[in-house]
Order: sequence, then structure tokens, then C-alpha cells
Amino acid sequence: MPTLFRLIVIVALIVGVVYGSMYALANFVQPKVGEISVRVPADRLNR
Repeated sequence: MPTLFRLIVIVALIVGVVYGSMYALANFVQPKVGEISVRVPADRLNR
């Protein structure tokens, strides 16, 4: 039984780290806002 408990604790710690990382990325990292323009050649438009 101790081996099962150890496995559950390790999996819970990994899930906690992943969840904490996702929370930190979603709330503390601001994306760079900017305008993007890409030139498309005219010959590619008439297909």
C-alpha cells in the first residue's frame, strides 16, 4: 500500500506543477500586440 500512496503523491505533485505553470502563463505573461502584414503576390490570388 505505501507504493500506491507514493505513486498518487508523485502524480498529484506533477499535476500541481503543470496546473501552476498554466495559471502563471495565463495570468502573468502579456502577449505582444502588433500589426502583421504579409504581401501576397497577385498570381497566387487568381487560382
